[in-house]
Amino acid sequence: MSKTQVRYAVAALTDCGSKRPSNEDAFGYSAEHGVCVVCDGMGGAAAGEIASSLAVREVLRILGERNQAAPLEKSIEEAIRATNEAIHSRSEHDPHLRGMGTTLAGLATKGRRVLVFNVGDSRCYRLRKRKLEQISQDHSLVEEQVRMGRITPDEALRSPLRNVITRALGTQPEVEPDIFELKAEAGDTFLLCSDGLTGEVPDAQIEALLAADLPLEQICANLVAAANQAGGHDNITCMLVRAEG
Repeated sequence: MSKTQVRYAVAALTDCGSKRPSNEDAFGYSAEHGVCVVCDGMGGAAAGEIASSLAVREVLRILGERNQAAPLEKSIEEAIRATNEAIHSRSEHDPHLRGMGTTLAGLATKGRRVLVFNVGDSRCYRLRKRKLEQISQDHSLVEEQVRMGRITPDEALRSPLRNVITRALGTQPEVEPDIFELKAEAGDTFLLCSDGLTGEVPDAQIEALLAADLPLEQICANLVAAANQAGGHDNITCMLVRAEG
């Protein structure tokens, strides 16, 4: 295998959690096009479920149909922009869906090149050589205060405003994603997840669970179980993407 070629193995799992009657999270991936997405919907009634499912479907469709000659970063920006417009337009035309939206964390691969993109507080991590690193940056009020030095990370965890997000798909006419470019190494494991996992399970425990020598499907199940054991107050979704070769 050449140095530019790499295989990616994928596994994912979603769960309602222990407290919620329904699941507003959604995920999807295309092995053919190297695209993976996790979304966490918001809105009354079934609006959150509609927003997250629509976002997953549209991002996968648009990136699957993209012009392969176009820069991947530009294609991601266009996919996010079009998906945002689709969700926002639907909510504007249906009073029952007014105000719906969704977070999104995703990655797109092209050989060893990995582009991570996010809107909201769903996250992407990378485990490399048993060390965990958060790649995405939360678009949330408390995380922005942490980055500005106004509060500490510990204060952010206890803040009553910790669930307030500052950016989401569909809630405004326009939105821009953050995009991070990485180069995958053999053995790298990427975790895409909703805050139903990160709100319950500390990074140190996530790191230990990801480092276990187990199949990806079992690691997903262990992550979900850990979130439920910690309270399971929200829907829980995790997707693992491992670079092989």
